Amino acid sequence: MALHRLISITMGVPDVAGTAAYYADLGLSPDGDGWFATRDGGRQLRIVHAPTRRLVEARIGVDDPDDLAAAAHRLARLGAPAETAGTSLTAYDRATGLRAVLDVAPRAAQPAPVPATPYNGPGRIERVGSRAPGTRRSAPVRPRKLGHAVVGTTDFDATAAFFRDGLGLKASDYIKDSGAFLRCSTDHHNILVLKAPVTFLHHTSWQVDDVDDIGRGAMAMLEDHPERHVWGLGRHHAGSNFFWYLKDPAGNFAEYYSDMDCVVDDQLWKPEVFEGAKGLFSWGPPPPASFLHPEDLAALMTRSHSAAG
Repeated sequence: MALHRLISITMGVPDVAGTAAYYADLGLSPDGDGWFATRDGGRQLRIVHAPTRRLVEARIGVDDPDDLAAAAHRLARLGAPAETAGTSLTAYDRATGLRAVLDVAPRAAQPAPVPATPYNGPGRIERVGSRAPGTRRSAPVRPRKLGHAVVGTTDFDATAAFFRDGLGLKASDYIKDSGAFLRCSTDHHNILVLKAPVTFLHHTSWQVDDVDDIGRGAMAMLEDHPERHVWGLGRHHAGSNFFWYLKDPAGNFAEYYSDMDCVVDDQLWKPEVFEGAKGLFSWGPPPPASFLHPEDLAALMTRSHSAAG
């Protein structure tokens, strides 16, 4: 795949300071000018001011300038003109206003592999004479990398086509008539496009070492802020990852995740179309209504209509 990673995203929110404090609590490292860094991915989140919460930019890595030229050709066929400058291509999704940037960049290589967490199971003893590592950890959880971002769009087909047929992301799975899991790396998905009544950022997702760190991170986030809890602990069906969702002050959800499906050979992966619960989760508590239809959507729609008028 010419596309090889989700480099970073830019998130627009009304209250930059309050939202920035939340992502510092989540374990991201402030890095100046609104930027936050992960342990392995470097600068991966930038928070800027916007009248309503939204995904402003998604920046994706490609291998060489030929990949930019190929993307420009595909985008032109969709009627989405792109501008190439140096080693970058910039294009806008007309349905959401989202800015997509393709950058010629080196492929990401996470540092020396983290040893697999030893788990004991029936007839399989990986840990002898010691407590589980998750019970002994005390350091704050810090995400390894940005996994994906989820954008709501009023024109699902157009936005899905922009990312898939224009930029060149691959389809991993679909939620019937309403969702497209798209990847620009070997991760199951890096962008999820959702059908919605208004453009908004649904959630961002942050990789941690294992399910223990999902639990530890979520518990730390909730200790003094129980109102941050949204949904979890559970395991998704599409992507297979463990998850726990929390809510930032702007209303965006943030997900700790681990154990995501990996697609190394595109020919060996067959996208499926899910309906009902399979489009959401395999096990865990049922998703709350506010996850499916965030509480501020009506207000976002009102502001959107006012701006249009």
